Amino acid sequence: MKGKLALEDIKQEVASIAGEYFRKGLNCAESVYQALQKVGLVDFPPDTVAMTTAFGGGIGLSGGVCGALVALTMAVSAVHGRKYPCAEENLDVIDQLYGDSGLYRFFNQIPTAFVQRFGSTDCRQLTQDYGEWFHRERYLKCRAIVMESAIMAVDFIVLGPKEGYGQPSGENMAGKSTAK
Repeated sequence: MKGKLALEDIKQEVASIAGEYFRKGLNCAESVYQALQKVGLVDFPPDTVAMTTAFGGGIGLSGGVCGALVALTMAVSAVHGRKYPCAEENLDVIDQLYGDSGLYRFFNQIPTAFVQRFGSTDCRQLTQDYGEWFHRERYLKCRAIVMESAIMAVDFIVLGPKEGYGQPSGENMAGKSTAK
């Protein structure tokens, strides 16, 4: 990470960079991913941005999961995810994900916070008020989501294991308790 910038300065820098990338024509996922890469919060080889290209417009304009959410989740997972899951014993591998302080409890907070902030994780729902894709107001809303997603990534990267694994889980398919 660049120098010893204060956390708020880093958030503002990453948001500004993400917004500028989006303005230049990068899609939502590419913008978030490259901004986090540029400020040094994640150590990705430059050409790995190609992994994010498909996620624009909710995966190839299909309207699925928001690309900004995908990129922020990829970045947080790159920092806090399991590097060598096959090296562990079977029960340890499972407990690392599903345990009371497991990774799923932490990662579940990302879409939960995204929905609280924007109302949905779905690109089609996030952009439904604008009629056409190239509407200026849709662009401005997406740019704001891109910038805020970059800030959310910083928050989750910093939160990590210090506080994140012990937070309540949101709605989940495994029926895990939402309380900690």
